[in-house]
Amino acid sequence: MRRRAPEFRRPARRRLSYWICLLIGISIAAGLVLFLFQHHHQDRFEPLLREKVVSDEEITRESLNLTQELLSSSSYARQLADQMTLAKAYVVIAKEHHNLQLAWELSSHIRNGQGLLSQAAVRGKSITLEEAHPVVSRLAQLIYKAQDFHYDISTTITTLKSHTLALEERANAATAQSAEFGQLAAETMPKSLHCFNIKLTEEWFRNSSLMKLSEEGRNLPRLVDNNLYHFCIFSDNVMATSVVVNSTASNADHPQQLVFHVVTDEVNYRAMTTWFLRNDFSGCTVEVRSIEELNLLNTSFSPLVRQLMLAETRAYHFAGSSQDQNAESRLKDTNFASLLSHLRFYIPQIQPLLEKVVFLDDDVVVQKDLTPLFSVELHGNVVGAVETCLEAFHRFYKYINFSNPVVSSKFDPQACGWAFGMNIFDLIAWKKANVTAKYHYWQEQNADKMIWKRGTLAPGLLAFYGLMEPLDRRWHVLGLGYDPEIDDRLIESAAVVHFNGNMKPWLKSSISRYKNLWEQYIDFSHPLIKDCIMH
Repeated sequence: MRRRAPEFRRPARRRLSYWICLLIGISIAAGLVLFLFQHHHQDRFEPLLREKVVSDEEITRESLNLTQELLSSSSYARQLADQMTLAKAYVVIAKEHHNLQLAWELSSHIRNGQGLLSQAAVRGKSITLEEAHPVVSRLAQLIYKAQDFHYDISTTITTLKSHTLALEERANAATAQSAEFGQLAAETMPKSLHCFNIKLTEEWFRNSSLMKLSEEGRNLPRLVDNNLYHFCIFSDNVMATSVVVNSTASNADHPQQLVFHVVTDEVNYRAMTTWFLRNDFSGCTVEVRSIEELNLLNTSFSPLVRQLMLAETRAYHFAGSSQDQNAESRLKDTNFASLLSHLRFYIPQIQPLLEKVVFLDDDVVVQKDLTPLFSVELHGNVVGAVETCLEAFHRFYKYINFSNPVVSSKFDPQACGWAFGMNIFDLIAWKKANVTAKYHYWQEQNADKMIWKRGTLAPGLLAFYGLMEPLDRRWHVLGLGYDPEIDDRLIESAAVVHFNGNMKPWLKSSISRYKNLWEQYIDFSHPLIKDCIMH
């Protein structure tokens, strides 16, 4: 069989390859068109989707603001909360009138309302009318029922006010009772110090020479020498007085020039005298006297003695006791502590020949030489003291009742207070200003205890008004008997630190951080101290 010529086979192959190329080109073009169409469609709708998501998130966030719901007057949450508040008041009144069933029903629906508010906060959606209506309606019915029992608004206000006043009275009574107990604890003699005093008193009676030495010491010229430095201490605490004397003498440049005038009560006179006769405090002089020796403390001279005697006499007669004992001797038995603290107003009468003295409380510790204090210029004033009005509550009106017209007409309620405990007194200026007579006047005005309640600071502020010279704060740092957070640098810079307050350093309740400041001036190796204080 013959084959075709080659020129007839070649054209057929070319037509087939052209069709294949055409199909491939069409497919590519169609794919490109589809790709462009899809991309354009996505770009067109994507911003809309984003806007919708953002708006949904904002709506969700807004719905979570429950505080705005409670503040809005038109919201159901606000209406529900108001009903619950009123219902709580009626719960108190219902219990007051022993209507426990009503109180229980109100409390139950209050809890339901609290549950609705909690659910709204958790789910982030407002409370609807359907949710709030049953609780609000039931609470409204119960409140109307309560009003039917005469629990109206005036009764509600009156009852709640009486509850408030009762709570205030209880709080004030508890505060006053706490202060009284604290004061009682501060004035109580610890067992160890009582033992110490008893052993000293026993030694006085065993050793007759002590009485002779005491009598000889009363006539020393040093006791009235104005070239020496004189200090007054009025206390019934032998150990505390010893610390004051020891710390003052130990820190003085010339302790032999110091003279201490101590006045105590009759009970502790022998113990106090024995201790200072038996011990030497760097060569200083210590004179001990009993308050019974001071004839100025009688009913004809001192208003305080008259007031105390009147109170004692009343209590004595109401108790139905025998009248054999006279009034003044009964007074001396029970009120020496009060009289001792008021002796500071009689220093010129106790020491008539002295010109300047420094008064020290028995709860202070001296850390610097105090003799430069005698050279401080008082500018004609009677007393030098550290002011305490750095804080607002140490103004006159905090210590004195200014509702009294006599007080309000003479004194500025915003006047700065100052501290007793470490004071320099110019006794010449004192006599010239007749300060003791001013003190007597205010004691008589306060016979009913309406100007001040107790203590010596208030009458001191009144008697020395306009006669006080402010001292540098470093002379006298206060608060170690109640404030545990006094700056260490302030304590170190102080000439005198004062344990004013109820946490005295000789008590177990003292602030441990400061106790070493006091104890370093006690000789714990002394036999009497070993026997009583250490055990």
